[in-house]
Amino acid sequence: MGEATVTDPATADGARAPGIRVTLSNISVYPRKTPFAFEVAAELGYDGLEIMVLPDSTTKDAKALNRLAADHGQPVTSIHAPSLVLSQGVWGRLPGPKLERSVDLALEVGAEVVVVHPPFRWQRRYSNGFVEHVRELSEATGVIVAVENMYPWRGRKREVMRAYLPGWDPTEHDYDNVTLDLSHAAVARQDSRALARQFGPRLRHVHLTDGTTSIMDEHLVPGRGTQPARELLADLVTGGWSGDVCVEISTRRARSAAERHEDVAASLKFARTYLTPGPHSDYTPPEGAPHRHLDAW
Repeated sequence: MGEATVTDPATADGARAPGIRVTLSNISVYPRKTPFAFEVAAELGYDGLEIMVLPDSTTKDAKALNRLAADHGQPVTSIHAPSLVLSQGVWGRLPGPKLERSVDLALEVGAEVVVVHPPFRWQRRYSNGFVEHVRELSEATGVIVAVENMYPWRGRKREVMRAYLPGWDPTEHDYDNVTLDLSHAAVARQDSRALARQFGPRLRHVHLTDGTTSIMDEHLVPGRGTQPARELLADLVTGGWSGDVCVEISTRRARSAAERHEDVAASLKFARTYLTPGPHSDYTPPEGAPHRHLDAW
């Protein structure tokens, strides 16, 4: 997966790249539960799911996940290690064992990738060996452990604190594999397209979402923020990249079940459209309420 470098757009053959799957994160339907994520992914035609490990017992149960995958024809292609505020107590308090259990879960469900956030700065002991731990887990198991880009924590006028060690920007650190999240890039005031080029062959996984220069991690439907999401997807195709483009949006503040469904559908349509080479002047992403997620992801 992801062996090709992301390059500037070039000529395209007119067919959607077969090596790129569009998957759905279960957090995209939160607070609805994981079985609903499988249902909507199957209904809309996603290629699989990323499971973010949450207090929801299904997210930690390999047998339950395998059963849902079989029932809905939706494989679990990636696992997101428990990193959110709402999952702080999942699998204990120590981040190292949490990551190891996430890799074990990936092996049990046949997922190829584990997404992990860098350590918080107060997890100093863990952060000291983090790069080596991630590399050793990948080498020992064959699971791609891809460290996600994060962002500085800011107040309204300045950076509040250095929140992550060894740091929030993977371009500054020696990770073998990285995950690019467009909402995180927006908070960091970075250009996700430029980041993908900097990551080069280390880019193994993409969280498709959007954001603005807000200090909040918004996780908007792609096309409703300011990130160059269209251009990034085109670059992935023309650069010969392969891997998962995983929709990770927030519908937590959706005003109705129909609105949540529409946002998940619109995200898939956006991905399918811009992962197909060629002009797309006849497609306009639908507008919608930017259900901002007020918790740090």
